[in-house]
Amino acid sequence: MERTRITVFDTTLRDGEQSPGCSMNVHEKLRMAHQLDRLGVDVIEAGFPIASDGDFEAVQAVSAAIRRPIIAALARACTADIERAGQALAGAARPRIHVFLATSDIHLKYKLRITREQCLEQTRQSVRLAKSFCEDVEFSPEDATRTDPQFLCEVVQAAVDAGATTINIPDTVGYTIPSEYAQTIRMLRERITGIEKVTISVHCHNDLGLAVANSLAAIEAGARQVECAINGIGERAGNASLEELVMAMRVRADRYAFDTGVVSEQLYPASQALSEITEVPVQPNKAIIGRNAFAHEAGIHQDGVLKNPLTYEIMTPHSVGVPDSKLVLGKHSGRHALGLRCEQLGFRFDRRELDEVYRRFVVLADRIKHVEDAHLVELIRDTQMETPRIPPAHAEPIPAALAAAAIANGPHAVERTFAAPGPAAAAPLEMPLPSLSEHPPEQEDYLWGV
Repeated sequence: MERTRITVFDTTLRDGEQSPGCSMNVHEKLRMAHQLDRLGVDVIEAGFPIASDGDFEAVQAVSAAIRRPIIAALARACTADIERAGQALAGAARPRIHVFLATSDIHLKYKLRITREQCLEQTRQSVRLAKSFCEDVEFSPEDATRTDPQFLCEVVQAAVDAGATTINIPDTVGYTIPSEYAQTIRMLRERITGIEKVTISVHCHNDLGLAVANSLAAIEAGARQVECAINGIGERAGNASLEELVMAMRVRADRYAFDTGVVSEQLYPASQALSEITEVPVQPNKAIIGRNAFAHEAGIHQDGVLKNPLTYEIMTPHSVGVPDSKLVLGKHSGRHALGLRCEQLGFRFDRRELDEVYRRFVVLADRIKHVEDAHLVELIRDTQMETPRIPPAHAEPIPAALAAAAIANGPHAVERTFAAPGPAAAAPLEMPLPSLSEHPPEQEDYLWGV
C-alpha cells in the first residue's frame, strides 16, 4: 500500500494557549517549542504577534531558536496584523504567515459587518500583502463549515489566485460531522482551479467531540495537513488532539495509508511538559497520554495483560513514551495482580496463603478506592499475626526500611499514580471476611467483565 505523508501543524502555542488558564510567557513558549521540535512536528504556530508584545517576542524567540520546522504566525486579514507577523518572523529559517478572515454569513453580518464582495477583496489583498513578507502563506476562511458552499469556493479561489500556498478549512465552532466535512474537502478539490498546487489543511474544534474523527475523514478525502494541539487544548472544548491523530494513523495503518514525521516516543514527554508549564492536568482517561491509558484495575484485564499485554493494549506504553503499564489495585483486581505486587514487596505465597490475603484484600478494597503499598504491607502483617500459617516467602521478614517507607510515605513510596486514600484506610480490618465458597478460587480473577 502506497503511503502518503501528512504535514502535522501544531497550534499548541497559539490556539492551544487561548484555552482558559493555558497562557504561556516567552520562556515557557520557547521551552515548549523545543519539545515540539523533538516531537518532530512539521509546523509550529508560535503565536499571534499583534495580540500583545509578549506574543510578538515569543514568535521572535521561537523563530530564532527553532530552525528545522516551519514557524507560523497568525494574522487577521488586515495590514497591521500582517506587517506585525512579518516583523516577528524576520529571523525564522522557514517562516509562514497564516492569514484568516471569517466567511460565514453570521460572522460577516454580526462580527465583521462587511459584504461578501468586501470579504473577497480583503482576501485577495491580505494574501498578496503576506506574500511580500514570505513566500509561504496560509489562508483560512474562518467558520468555513458554516459558510455557504458556493461562497466558500469563491473565497478559496480568490486566495489561491492571490498566491496562497496552503488553504486551511477550519471547523471553527466544532459544528461539522465527518461525512459532511469530507464532502467539503472533495468539493474544493473538484471546483477550485489550481488546488492541486496548494496544500489543503484542516483545523477542527471538539465542541461535539468529533475533532479527531472529522480530521481523519478530511485526510481520507484529500487534505494533506492537519492542525492540532498537544493534549487537545484550545478554545472552548479544544482542538483535535495531536497524539490521538498520530496514533490513530499509526495503529490503524491497515486502514490509513498515511505517515507523519512525529516521533511517537516523545508524545508523553510533550504532554507532561505542557501540563507542567500550564499547570493544567490531563484528564485521567485521556486517550494515549492520560494517567489511566495504560492502567488496569479489572481482574480479567490484569490477568490478560500479565500474560500478554496485547490482550488489552493496542499499542505499547513505550511507543508513546509512557514508562510502563500500571496495575492498579482496587476492588476489581484479581489474585494474579495481587500476588505480583506482594512479590514486588518481598512476599511470596502459595495458593492457599494467597487466598487468605486476597479475601482480606477484597474487604479492604471495598472500603477504599485504591489499595496502596502501605495498606498492603499492613494487611499482610495483620494476616500473619492472625493466621500464623501464612509466613513470608523469605526466611527474613520484609526489610524494615521498605515497610517503614511504605507506611510512612503511603502512595509516594512507589507509583505516584493516585492520591492517598482518606482516613478510613488506616482503620483496623475488623469487617467479617467472605467465605471461600462465596468466591470460588478458580473464578475470582474473572469476576469483572469489560
